[in-house]
Amino acid sequence: MRSAAIALTFSALIMGGCTSLQVDPLPEGLTEQPPSGWSEERARLQQFQQWELSGKLAVRQPSDSGTAVINYWKQDGEAYELALSSSFLGMGRTTLEGVPGFIELTLPGGDRYQSGDPEALIEAATGWQLPINSLTWWIRGLPGPDGDFRLFFDDQEQLAVIRQQGWEIRYDRWQPFIEGYPPLPARLTAVKGEKRVRLVVSNWHERNGEVW
Repeated sequence: MRSAAIALTFSALIMGGCTSLQVDPLPEGLTEQPPSGWSEERARLQQFQQWELSGKLAVRQPSDSGTAVINYWKQDGEAYELALSSSFLGMGRTTLEGVPGFIELTLPGGDRYQSGDPEALIEAATGWQLPINSLTWWIRGLPGPDGDFRLFFDDQEQLAVIRQQGWEIRYDRWQPFIEGYPPLPARLTAVKGEKRVRLVVSNWHERNGEVW
């Protein structure tokens, strides 16, 4: 059973190997010079802290690959609740609830696991290396608060790439989901060596202080 596998393997988790594939070259025409309205756009996105989205997630890496439906991803400041459904590895519906530095994972059968290392617990449960803490920023088109970063913009003055923590986040499509906010990412791909995480957002709305 998947829950037994977590209990047996969690304590033995180690950092991923250093072998990597060459990242595809950046498209021509990108610049690190921010457009004139970037400061205002970034400030507006930073204020966007209570939201809910749905969509799809795909992970490709040497150890395991698969896809999942994002039933919902609710965010309230730094706190998140994420429900994924997938038949991959018998995962079923799995719920992740956490804040930076802590996560509780609930498996389809109701078994719960808690950890101060969110990414390690997710890997133990699903086999996927998912940078969940950083994704809560990258999904809005923002660099995370931890670590240096580089931003690249395209000829439409739209953010095209973030490089941070060894990841390259490529923004493939933007969409004006919510009135009063700048366009939000509709599809992004995060690449780190042999690891690829793709997020496709089908719906996104502001929560307006709703209580979970």
